[in-house]
Amino acid sequence: MSTATPAGEAPKTGKRDALRALESPAQAKWDAIKAFETDAPTIEEHQNVVDLHQKYPKFMGCMAYPYMNGRLHLGHAFTLSKIEFAAAYERMLGKRVLFPQGFHCTGMPIKACADKLAREIEMFGKNFEGYEKAIEEEQIAEKLKNASVTQEKSTDPSKGKKSKAAAKAGTSTYQFQIMQQLGVKNEEIHKFADPLYWCEFFPPLAIKDMTAFGAKVDWRRSFITTDANPYYDSFVRWQMNVLKQLDKIRFGERYTIYSPVDKQPCMDHDRQSGEALGPQEYTAIKLQVTEWAESAQQVLASVSELAGKNVYLVAATLRPETMYGQTNCFVGTEIKYGLYQVNDKDVFFITERAARNMAYQKIFSNFGEIKKLAEIKGDLVIGTKVKAPLSTYPEVYVLPMENVLATKGTGVVTSVPSDSPDDFATLQDLQKKAAYYKIQPEWAAFEPIPIINTPSYGNLTAPFLCKLKKINSQKDRVPLAEAKELAYKEGFYQGTIVIGEYKGLSVQEAKPKIRDVLIQSGEGFVYNEPEGLVMSRSGDECVVALLDQWYLDYGEDHWKAQAEKCLAEMNTFTNETRHAFEQTLGWLNKWACARSFGLGSKLPWDPQFLVESLSDSTIYMAYYTVAHMLHDGSLNGSTPGPAGIKPEQMTDEAWSYVFKLGEYSSNIPIPQATLDKLKREYEYFYPLDVRVSGKDLVPNHLTFFIYNHVAMFPEEMWPRGVRVNGHLMLNREKMSKSTGNFLTLDDAIEKYGADATRLALADAGDSVEDANFEDATANAAILRLFTLLEWFEDQIKASSELRTGELGFHDKVFETEMNNLIVRAKEAYDGTYYRDALKYGFYELQSSRDWYQQVCANGMHRDLVNRFMEVQTLLLTPICPFWAEHVWSNLLAKPDTVMNVSFPEPTAEIDLAVLAAAEYIRKTVKSIRDTELAQLKRKKKQTENAYNPDAPKILKLYVATSFPEWQDGGIQVLKDNFDQATGKFDDVKIREQLKSQGLMANKKMMPFLNEQKKLVEKFGAASFNRTLLFDEYKTLQHSLDYYKKALNFQDITVVTTENFTEDDKKAAEQAMPGTPAYYFANI
Repeated sequence: MSTATPAGEAPKTGKRDALRALESPAQAKWDAIKAFETDAPTIEEHQNVVDLHQKYPKFMGCMAYPYMNGRLHLGHAFTLSKIEFAAAYERMLGKRVLFPQGFHCTGMPIKACADKLAREIEMFGKNFEGYEKAIEEEQIAEKLKNASVTQEKSTDPSKGKKSKAAAKAGTSTYQFQIMQQLGVKNEEIHKFADPLYWCEFFPPLAIKDMTAFGAKVDWRRSFITTDANPYYDSFVRWQMNVLKQLDKIRFGERYTIYSPVDKQPCMDHDRQSGEALGPQEYTAIKLQVTEWAESAQQVLASVSELAGKNVYLVAATLRPETMYGQTNCFVGTEIKYGLYQVNDKDVFFITERAARNMAYQKIFSNFGEIKKLAEIKGDLVIGTKVKAPLSTYPEVYVLPMENVLATKGTGVVTSVPSDSPDDFATLQDLQKKAAYYKIQPEWAAFEPIPIINTPSYGNLTAPFLCKLKKINSQKDRVPLAEAKELAYKEGFYQGTIVIGEYKGLSVQEAKPKIRDVLIQSGEGFVYNEPEGLVMSRSGDECVVALLDQWYLDYGEDHWKAQAEKCLAEMNTFTNETRHAFEQTLGWLNKWACARSFGLGSKLPWDPQFLVESLSDSTIYMAYYTVAHMLHDGSLNGSTPGPAGIKPEQMTDEAWSYVFKLGEYSSNIPIPQATLDKLKREYEYFYPLDVRVSGKDLVPNHLTFFIYNHVAMFPEEMWPRGVRVNGHLMLNREKMSKSTGNFLTLDDAIEKYGADATRLALADAGDSVEDANFEDATANAAILRLFTLLEWFEDQIKASSELRTGELGFHDKVFETEMNNLIVRAKEAYDGTYYRDALKYGFYELQSSRDWYQQVCANGMHRDLVNRFMEVQTLLLTPICPFWAEHVWSNLLAKPDTVMNVSFPEPTAEIDLAVLAAAEYIRKTVKSIRDTELAQLKRKKKQTENAYNPDAPKILKLYVATSFPEWQDGGIQVLKDNFDQATGKFDDVKIREQLKSQGLMANKKMMPFLNEQKKLVEKFGAASFNRTLLFDEYKTLQHSLDYYKKALNFQDITVVTTENFTEDDKKAAEQAMPGTPAYYFANI
């Protein structure tokens, strides 16, 4: 094929460009015949629903719809490829395949970006023309400011702290700069200050990119979410109404991750970071200050607001049952604490982070208000006396601890050295080195109090474990972490309370009771904070808030049991995915389904709220089945579809009828016959066969998908499969715009072409582990596809010169190997193992072709060359469709598109004997080369009569017809001592039997038997049978011409055991069935 390159184009792109030239004609052909538009059989075609799928097999699959705040990137393409390959393969099995694709616009990400742009337009102008000037002015001002700094502080003004704008200037963190990176023209960017413009701009680009990729999507069924599409908006409102009627949506107080800036819950898709993190509940313990340390008194004496108030150091604990054992409390000496007014009487000593959380949990007087009365460093409160609730000691002291974190809890830590290894180790440090830690010895002179008895560690668990693990200091972090885990598990699961009101109860029984006592007495309260750092799309650190909310009651017992049943019957493709779902179902509970701001559909019964972004995207796969009838590919529903239905006509009753959840009634403003057409689409394509997504969506979106389906639909419509993949790395590094290691889908297609990109994605990996897209693999794919295409062209041109007639031995080998690789590739496609599909259906198939071409002394057989070209094209069709379409339609001149061709079938049953013979021929070639090389090394020192491989030479092959007696004896011993039930050998009895039979004397015996044991353990008892499946002598005879040519021997002789001469016997000593021995000589 021509590789001419356009003027000015680098010649090295010629092969890529030649492959890219195949894309447009193929796409035009598919568009013309509407290849990927799939409809259900009409009611007129087949009225009976019962056997509909048997008569007309179907496959419906989709991926999680991408969020429309930018172009699709290679990570999207990796997930897309999994359903794309599956859809193509299922087509080849003769099924009606539906692969639809929608686009998600709901929630805060778009709104947050639009708001940023609006602020930047105010700062820099409509087209950001004032940006450079603003940066320049700020930099000048900063230099002037730095110039006034004394010489001691700085001699270089450029080292001064950058202004906010200047700091951003070099990192492209302004939203308008991000838009520029996305390829948006500068004069167009201001339009994106309107969040709805994003919904108009990016979805068409996604369609363009996916089409260029070769995606087999029925675009008639595409849509955008939010009330921008009134049809989808109607669907979501119906869903919410049904869930509320089913009592799945409730209203009440609950803790949720909350954005103070946005003033609403911040759910997973609204987050810049911290996805899947939820509230962590603690019991907050109030340790009342009875006497401030002298250093604290000096600082706080002037704070008049503290007069007459109760001040509490507040600690957050996960183990309220241990509060009987408090001997002190810890603070971080370098942490800045605040004293925050709670109400008219009480003040809390905590970190600012804790105060922010408490302010939104109805702990402070006014929701969201923080009143800081004073700030003080932790080292100044060391020595303060406090009253610790439930402690045996009436008063304890505040002491220093090195590893107190300001980012977890309240910054105040209760100390229970009897059961906390960290506390015990720290208290020991303080007792040993009081002067070093600047404390009075009596402040730490408190002994651990036995509170929990455990079977393994007694009633002083922490001292026991610290001694056991030789922990001498709080600096021994690794053993302390190990001891902490052991102490917690033993205490919680095996411990018994030995003190207080609940003495004698197990820890599991006593824990909630003791917690309730603390809360009811006012000495404790419930406190929540995020499990980790959560940043909203608006850029603020989120807190946990206690809100009155509409929420989905995930985790409710009956609903959870239904979800677990669905999961049990669902194909998850990997055990890791199943376990991830099981873990999520184990902890997931109430989920806020409404928010105040952003984009979305209004909550039908409370329209001040919008449906949040992970709650309007759980059953939209059902919407795909009817979307084309409603709005026929117009993403925003602006164009009514062939059903002629207006959005307002799709009432709740209409939706329920379409989805077979209610009867038709006269209240529905649409003719029943029209809705029956929609219902047929749903009942044919549902249930969903597979849903593809990244593994990060299991803890939320994909689990919600299961929950909502089991709530809304009958069991026969529950989803059948979920396939998740890992994240995609690029050249073994994380994809990142900031580092430049990033490719959009459009960029990848431009760089490699669609087929090479797809092939590299197929080769990237199929497990839930992170996959890797290699630039080298994509470039190698270009070369392979181009070279293969040239080979096809050459064979077609030379077709008349190819051999015909009866098939010979090597012809049959090639035919059998093709049949075997068809079977192996089909197994890989069935299991969605696309790397293996490439391995068998591309790489190994071509290796078999290469071998066949080499061994055919009189040329290849025309029928087999034609068969190979067809098989190769079809096996590669799901992965490289443009290449396949060109070959099928243009080179092979087939009448139909390759998109309508069935997956190839083997021409005959797989003959294992032929495969074994082929493997033997290949193995023997390598063995001859290796043996010849080894013989040369042994004879290197010889000067006379040395074998010269470069001179004319002959080879004699010795073929053994039976195994040595010692091997047969050893095999029998193994068989006698093998347990088929367990698949294990009794090694003691094996040795005893070998000794008794005198077989241990042979030094070769044990290495031989060890290899045989490995074979049996790997492949089972069938490995005991070493009988060859093929005739070794005849196989070698068939291959002599090839061996002579490949190994450069003038003559090769094959001799079997019964024809060995006395001289042969010594040379043939190493020969065994399947492993010939060799004799080399010069002529």
